[in-house]
Amino acid sequence: MFRFIILNSRWLAAGALLTLMSSFGQTYFISIFAGEIRAAFNLSHGDWGAIYGFGTFASAIAMVWAGGLTDIMRVRRLGPIVLAALATSCLFMAFNPWVALLPFVIFCLRFTGQGMSTHIAAVAMSRWFASNRGKALSVANLGFSIGEATYPLLVVALMLSFAWQGIWVFAAVIALLSIPGLVWLLREERSPQSMASEGQSLGMNGRHWTRNQALKHPLFWFMMPAFLGQSAFNTAFFFLQVHFAEIKGWDHLQLVAMFPVYTAVAIGSMILSGILLDRLGTARLIPYFQLPMIVAFLLFAYGQSLSAALIGFIFLGLTSGATATLPNAFWAEFFGTKHLGSIKAAAAAAMVLGSAIGPAITGVLLDLNIALEFQYIAIASFFGFSSLMIWIGVAQVRRSHAA
Repeated sequence: MFRFIILNSRWLAAGALLTLMSSFGQTYFISIFAGEIRAAFNLSHGDWGAIYGFGTFASAIAMVWAGGLTDIMRVRRLGPIVLAALATSCLFMAFNPWVALLPFVIFCLRFTGQGMSTHIAAVAMSRWFASNRGKALSVANLGFSIGEATYPLLVVALMLSFAWQGIWVFAAVIALLSIPGLVWLLREERSPQSMASEGQSLGMNGRHWTRNQALKHPLFWFMMPAFLGQSAFNTAFFFLQVHFAEIKGWDHLQLVAMFPVYTAVAIGSMILSGILLDRLGTARLIPYFQLPMIVAFLLFAYGQSLSAALIGFIFLGLTSGATATLPNAFWAEFFGTKHLGSIKAAAAAAMVLGSAIGPAITGVLLDLNIALEFQYIAIASFFGFSSLMIWIGVAQVRRSHAA
């Protein structure tokens, strides 16, 4: 693993930089400002959840088209464009005075951050590193983990001295400063033939699958509950982190202080799943990667102590780490890499859609006085169902290949 990182450090660092910058469009970052945004625009939980959901849903639709750009544009061209747009989106959030424009602000942040920045990194790693795809994805996603571990604590501390709008200006500056770094790292792309058909990995039945063909295959739809649910309810949990701390009687800072533990577990899980993926293949691992989420949400529902929450974060981190490698490798392994950008764009749109649905549903249910703990019990049940769907879908493919 160490030798692999040293030999490919330039391209792996480019992927990690993109995932780190995606933090500014991720729910865990935006949700830190939930209280300030709701107060500034006089929004209820349901109002804020609906606005967030609408903006995220619109970004999911845009991803279906824009994600295919990774099949026709190199990372060194597309990446800086997306990062510049992300910086502009941060400034939009900082200076927007009108609630009517807030859905569009959320759209811009989610599309450029959560959507395109992570999509570009995942497609690049999957395409550039066929035999070491799991390792590459796990290393590149360290950027996201670093942001998740450091930004919440940093932002909460900065909010003691700065207005929340000023912190978004800082975020824009950071995104802009990352562009020269990305250009320097990718002054030579890993493979000059990375866009050519002879450099692509084949999928099922030894063929290159197009997006339309993938959408017609049952396996795609057996995977959808898992990808939607993971995005929806992991997003919803972090989106409601302030409310979660309130109902448990904890300081928000006490909850945020557990994020580094969650991130450390996620990093360990990410690296381990990447190594196991390269050795065992996606099919043997992916049916089980969401099982820890069941334990996590049951602990969040029933636990009343900080220690119970900490254990919940550990189980949450196990799935979050595996999510960084297994689903991204799944599309490349089963459907090939020639049209990976377009295929994964459809899947990414579904995941972005899930991140829109989760906060919207939980916010509306809270307005209807349905307790968050009860919602978490239902979410745990959903992950049992989604894991069963993955197992059935993958088992059917393996049986057909064996026949």
